[in-house]
Amino acid sequence: MALADGSIFYGYGFGATGVTTAELCFNTAMTGYQEIMTDPSYAGQIVTFTFPHIGNTGVNPEDDETADPVAAGMVVKWDPTQPSNWRATETLSDWLAKRGRIAIGGLDTRRLTRAIRQQGAPHVALAHDPDGNFDTDALVEQARAFPGLEGLDLALDVTCSQSYRWDEMRWAWPDGYPRQTAPKHKVVAIDFGAKRNILRCLASAGCDVTVLPATATAAEVLAHEPDGVFLSNGPGDPAATGAYAVPMIKGVLEAGKPMFGICLGHQMLALALGAKTIKMNHGHHGANHPVKDNETGKVEITSMNHGFAVDSQTLPKGVIETHISLFDGSNCGIRMEDRPVFSVQHHPEASPGPQDSFYLFERFAASMAG
Repeated sequence: MALADGSIFYGYGFGATGVTTAELCFNTAMTGYQEIMTDPSYAGQIVTFTFPHIGNTGVNPEDDETADPVAAGMVVKWDPTQPSNWRATETLSDWLAKRGRIAIGGLDTRRLTRAIRQQGAPHVALAHDPDGNFDTDALVEQARAFPGLEGLDLALDVTCSQSYRWDEMRWAWPDGYPRQTAPKHKVVAIDFGAKRNILRCLASAGCDVTVLPATATAAEVLAHEPDGVFLSNGPGDPAATGAYAVPMIKGVLEAGKPMFGICLGHQMLALALGAKTIKMNHGHHGANHPVKDNETGKVEITSMNHGFAVDSQTLPKGVIETHISLFDGSNCGIRMEDRPVFSVQHHPEASPGPQDSFYLFERFAASMAG
């Protein structure tokens, strides 16, 4: 792996062969590597896993957050061992190889993580050649040529191509994913890169979910006559995606519909309300992030994955900052003062992570009920 500053890291490749370039981030979650690799929010990024035991539970079709891995590659401390889990259907290495994703093991992930924290998320080139033939100078140049995520609209790369219905609910023992058969609320979900578990949580909260592409207009959203509108997570620069998403959100707000946003959806809502977003030094990526609810004083342990944030200093009058990160004080939630419109930066559906914030889906359902 070559960094844009000229640093070279050697390790043992697994998964696919070839070369890929991306931004390098780190994730501190101890579980859920499959869910992380298939989270559309990681488009354009290679993930360094700080937890060393990656691959030991294998992979299985039920845990994918989207059809294929979206993260560009992965970096781990130890090479994956043979999986030991009753749910495993495949090894991590074979799964990555079949899906064209490069991985590297044997790296000093602590050193990498320190570098990312101190210098910001670097641009890197990751190469895997079983014969060990590498042109390191060329790899450094490829890393330097990576354009970065600022100004990049990646939602178009991961959104659905056409609308579809969703009725699968959260996983439950022993039958897996049950179906929602008696929904109470009609919801349109805008897919900026939606995780399946978010859609499951909406269904579990009593929603009949119709998913629309990121480019849907306000007229197309309102044509479904929804009780509420959901704005999903997703990758890239929110300001770039906002070019087409903000007008849609403003149109839905004018119609007076309840609205709930997560991650990129949170940032999109903030932009539509008049705030600004900023690129973070190294972002938040993990499953143990403490977030304080300013209105109740409660602290929730949350799952997070974002490299941009809402600038709380730019929130307009009538928009309340509801949540903040206890790591750095950055904005993690907003709501409109006079309407059932709110959003959070963290992931209440977790997958992986704690479920302290699941009540937000129920709050959204309650806002549609009355």
